Amino acid sequence: MTYIIYMSKRAYTVEPVLDKEQVADIRIHVDGKVWHLWGRKGAERELSLAQTVGSGKLPVVLGAGLGVCIGDLLKSGPVAVLDNDPLIGEVSGADKLRDHPQVLWLSGDPAQVLDQVREWRANNGGGALHILKIPLYQRLDPKWYIAIGNTLENEQESALPDFWAEADYPKFRSSKPRVLFFNRPYFLMGEITSALKRLGIEFRSVDIGSGDTVRDGFVEDLLRAVVEFKPDLVLTVNHFGVDREGRLTDLLLKMKLPLASWFVDNPHLILYRYADVLPDFTAIFTYDAGNLDIMREKGFENVFYLPLATDVERFKPGFAGRDEWRADVSFLGNSMVNAVEEYTLSSGISGDLLHDFPVLAAEFGERAELSVEEFLRNRHPEILLQMENFSTDEQKLSFEALITWEATRRYRLSCVQELLPFNPLIVGDEGWHKLLPGQGWRYLSSLDYYNDLPAFYPMSKIGFNCTSRQMKGAVNQRVFDVPASGGFVLTDYREQMEALFEPGREIVSYSDISEIRPLLDKWLSDDAGRAEIVAAARRRILAEHTYEHRLSLLFEKMRQTFG
Repeated sequence: MTYIIYMSKRAYTVEPVLDKEQVADIRIHVDGKVWHLWGRKGAERELSLAQTVGSGKLPVVLGAGLGVCIGDLLKSGPVAVLDNDPLIGEVSGADKLRDHPQVLWLSGDPAQVLDQVREWRANNGGGALHILKIPLYQRLDPKWYIAIGNTLENEQESALPDFWAEADYPKFRSSKPRVLFFNRPYFLMGEITSALKRLGIEFRSVDIGSGDTVRDGFVEDLLRAVVEFKPDLVLTVNHFGVDREGRLTDLLLKMKLPLASWFVDNPHLILYRYADVLPDFTAIFTYDAGNLDIMREKGFENVFYLPLATDVERFKPGFAGRDEWRADVSFLGNSMVNAVEEYTLSSGISGDLLHDFPVLAAEFGERAELSVEEFLRNRHPEILLQMENFSTDEQKLSFEALITWEATRRYRLSCVQELLPFNPLIVGDEGWHKLLPGQGWRYLSSLDYYNDLPAFYPMSKIGFNCTSRQMKGAVNQRVFDVPASGGFVLTDYREQMEALFEPGREIVSYSDISEIRPLLDKWLSDDAGRAEIVAAARRRILAEHTYEHRLSLLFEKMRQTFG
């Protein structure tokens, strides 16, 4: 059943999402788009929100949600619920708690709501309030929920003058910024800290843990670091440490501490989780210039292009490799077989969609659109409608990833098949044996990025590269790492390549699969020519494409934007 509500702020319909006859989520249809109250595991996420309330705090919930948060909080004492969208609570069943003797349920004029909350607080001992925000409501009616929430939080802050006075300091006063770095086990973290040291940048790392959520004690360590270290900005990779509910970015915004998030993976496949987290003090840096407009359309205002780079202290000539690594032509990469199987299952598709997705993927791989969503909107709006009606954001993401990885698998296989006359060395996962049964190539299991690849790359006369279909215009890591190590790379042409290297002098590329074999023949027979290309590419990398160059540009953009 679908319910509709018309209000001066906007019109929307409300529809329950059921799981075993229980309301597991709420689907909102607004302005031709589909929003979700929570998405996947809504009850768990709402329960985790309740569990953030500290002992002795008086909880104020902005939006009734599924009622799970309210119900859990009532086990400990009184709860104030501020909800100006009653139909959501009616459909979810949360409004059944409206008449509970421990619940103060308010709506209507914000000034009157605030007065009633203040009176409720005084009547319940005058303790500190804990404001709990369900992101959908902030997005649905910011003039009501955000205004009330900010007012209550500002009143709370006045009770903590010492901390906020310590956190209110001028930023970007020195020529070199002070950086607070969110660290976790992941590619690029070591490169960033090494580059910061070489640049002479003062920084402090805060460990965020390795799970889907930050570790216990992270926020306390963050606040302590802000007061003690007084950073000019926070730096993270792929939005690590940023929660979907916006609590961290709200906190940074209050401290006027800007956040720089450098995406070295497809931001579209990550930021879908953060549709409601669009703070003014956040800047997004993406390795792919093609993502800039997409991110701005999603509401991220401060978006900048920052391509990948390499660590020339790690990737440099002179390391000894193993004899089994020696080859005329090598390719290092994933077959994508397991990825396609995994996302076929997690997307939950069936029927015609399951039957047709390989054809869709093949078409997406040939098209110019950078995202699956844009491709479906232009070419298959009926399938986009199906995807928008998936029950959770995670299922939608899995379907987009499935199309992307199947397109990559097909493209990568077609390229690698052109290498077979040259008896290539293929380094990757076992999926290659399914795709390339029989003879005509050698296999090695995956190598360690840090310990093996700097020595591996120069052992091939030609290191072959074909880029994932998630980055149709950008270059990948290998274009920098291979020449930095002293190796020659033959890569597929990418539009953004020409701003990084001079074609034909610093980089060699193919624009069509039919060009691969002739180019291999040409460059395998030209040892001197390969050496010239490698030397020129390495000079360009040393001059322009190190992590020091990238971080210097990032800091300058942050200074210009927030300084």
